[in-house]
Amino acid sequence: MLKDMPTITDSSTMTDGPELSKERLITCFKALSDARRFSIFNMLMEGVQCNCEIAERLGVSLSLISYHLRILNEVGLVEAERDPHDARWIYYSINTEMLVDLREAISRLLHVGRIRPRQPSCGPKANDRC
Repeated sequence: MLKDMPTITDSSTMTDGPELSKERLITCFKALSDARRFSIFNMLMEGVQCNCEIAERLGVSLSLISYHLRILNEVGLVEAERDPHDARWIYYSINTEMLVDLREAISRLLHVGRIRPRQPSCGPKANDRC
């Protein structure tokens, strides 16, 4: 039998424990809903990248790539690290801790065990129960 899964509510977390809050999950979805940010995120899943590598592969300007990387960084999906020998170079990678949290939150959100049988409280069938 499927393990009982808690419901997603407006509370600060979707389940007991240190998982992603509903608001944080929505913020991640919003960040990844942009096609360019999704492509950048997908490239970073291949490993560490410099913004010039990303710009070249996507065929867009460095300033546009920097803008999208900043958004991904602000929501916690991407980490940035300056080169220790030349701080002008910044290398971007996936925040693996956030990725684990995101994967677990999505798994809980989409878990089939959350679906419960119920009848609507309105409409023609509702009158049959009175």
